[in-house]
Amino acid sequence: MRLVFAGTPEPAVPSLRALLDSPRHEVVAVVTRPDAPAGRGRRLVRSPVAALADEHGIEVLTPARAGEPGFLDRLAELAPDACPVVAYGALLPQRTLDIPRHGWVNLHFSLLPAWRGAAPVQAAIRAGDEITGASTFRIVKELDAGPVYGVVTEKIEPSDTAGALLDRLAVSGARLLVSTMDGIEDGRLQAEPQPAEGISYAPKVTVDDAKADFTLPALAVDRLVRSVTPEPGAWAWFRGERLKLGPVAPAEGPRPAPGEVLVERRRVLVGTATAAVRLGEVQAQGKKRMPAADWARGSRIEQGERLT
Repeated sequence: MRLVFAGTPEPAVPSLRALLDSPRHEVVAVVTRPDAPAGRGRRLVRSPVAALADEHGIEVLTPARAGEPGFLDRLAELAPDACPVVAYGALLPQRTLDIPRHGWVNLHFSLLPAWRGAAPVQAAIRAGDEITGASTFRIVKELDAGPVYGVVTEKIEPSDTAGALLDRLAVSGARLLVSTMDGIEDGRLQAEPQPAEGISYAPKVTVDDAKADFTLPALAVDRLVRSVTPEPGAWAWFRGERLKLGPVAPAEGPRPAPGEVLVERRRVLVGTATAAVRLGEVQAQGKKRMPAADWARGSRIEQGERLT
């Protein structure tokens, strides 16, 4: 089939690469978000998807809005059979959805109808789900509500961060997306409506959402921190400044008060509503990331000081 691929960040790259490697399909163009400023110099940088398309000499379309007349005209000229989508990052109006004859087929990193929305991987970890996965579905006007073509499942490991889990799903999801395109081309794959029960939503995670709350049980603190690692990154207040937190782990032994920092010889503990958690790496404001023990020695933490 003739395909126009839509995607922007790094997790979309395995899917684009898999489609480029497929002998059955031709990616004739890529749709991605416009170049964005990055780094200290705020230099405009191509999206990871655009960079891969450039390497293969594929046309890159970067509309500010997917309903722009010029973009719609070019998309119609390209005459795609289908438009596979992975984390494109923009809404698609109906007139855009109507152009490809097989529609726009989204790879979403959850087992729909669970965790519709922008941050399904983060939500699954934070909720303590043991199994998650990826789904391919045909995009409709309602958010992530279209009929599903296929799914792949993935176990959530106790130490998984959102980044690690998303890396695995990006690879297994790429295989699912290619097989979905194959099935649509063959006519053997029909999309099935999503169940009306079990719907949940996963809105975009903000920096405020990533603040650790040590009045919660240790398990909840652990899940929260892992769910926002690496982005936007967990944090807490210490001495009036933000302290960035790497993954923590529930710890046996002393149980300081919620938020209280207890420095031992080989570990740094923080109290929660239940057991303490052991800090991994931390990053103080204006400093490099470092093991919590090194941070604690340099900070000369006094008894009773807290993360809040």
